[in-house]
Amino acid sequence: MAKRIREKTAALKASKDTRPYATARYVRMGATKAKRVLDMIKGLSYVEACGVLLTTPATSAMPVKKVLDSAAANAENNKGLNKDDLYVAEAYANQGPSFKRVSFRGRGGVDKIIKRTCHITIVLDVKTK
Repeated sequence: MAKRIREKTAALKASKDTRPYATARYVRMGATKAKRVLDMIKGLSYVEACGVLLTTPATSAMPVKKVLDSAAANAENNKGLNKDDLYVAEAYANQGPSFKRVSFRGRGGVDKIIKRTCHITIVLDVKTK
């Protein structure tokens, strides 16, 4: 039994992704709004992605920029990489938990209000020359 557990942990360590990444959890916006901005920066270099996010008028550009800066800082401090050599390898937004509220209406009725959240993840990688 213990041998099998050791084999499983060794296999997990061997297949672990070592690329720098950052995640922002419970961001107060729908995942589809964040995905629109994330699709614009996929595959761009770090500097180009920052420029795109600064000029984009979308509301979700600011939280995405924070996650991108955090991922770049993780790459620089934890992995010893240069920010100029990085590009956005993966960028995705998953749906988080939703807050459910009610709004009272006339004649004893109610309307549901769903306040959505999302988890934004950006994975960076080094450009190969």
